[in-house]
Amino acid sequence: MTETFTLSDFDAVSDLGTFVGRAKRVDPDAVRFLASGGVLAVYAPVLYARGILDQSATILGLRTYAENSGVTFDRTVNPDSVSERIARLAGTGSAQLSMPPSEVQAPWTGIAPPRSGWAEIASIHVDVLSRVARDGAQRIAADLPRDAGDPVVQRIRSSVWSGDIPQVPELPAGAAFAADSLGFVAEPENARVLQSGNWLRLSLRRGHVLVRRR
Repeated sequence: MTETFTLSDFDAVSDLGTFVGRAKRVDPDAVRFLASGGVLAVYAPVLYARGILDQSATILGLRTYAENSGVTFDRTVNPDSVSERIARLAGTGSAQLSMPPSEVQAPWTGIAPPRSGWAEIASIHVDVLSRVARDGAQRIAADLPRDAGDPVVQRIRSSVWSGDIPQVPELPAGAAFAADSLGFVAEPENARVLQSGNWLRLSLRRGHVLVRRR
């Protein structure tokens, strides 16, 4: 099945391409597109458990776009296939894009963040987020053995990104990494930290980070 959606203009399509490009540098396997009620929500995985013994938090980036055709679908696809389709639109000015026909399976898509019930519990300046992201990346690089396999890489990443941000202990360091690596930290602002049940949301002008700790 192939769905077609329409954004507001080609600038929005180009922005989507930039976001998907950043997402696949963090995780090259999958992005989730959810269209409903005139909104296209695009979820990108940053950290999630890979096995029953893995205690990693689930951390997802979210960027939303106005969708003009009123379609409804929920698809998880390979980000490269989306990037290729967006690249083919360059120079056409078109804001209409078809989803890739093939879907991929990803364990994090079975965990649904709430859509309501959010209450603000804290705020944090983007300079703190940038510093936490930079320090975490340096720790991972220092701790990572040469020729480390996937399980070792996941264990070290999980250990670093699941640690608390001292200024907002409820929020794991991986939320800062998500905001920084997905391009949400782009201008001076205080990001809002909200909670709904066992989920946290870090909200910035350019996007959101959703967190569920195990």
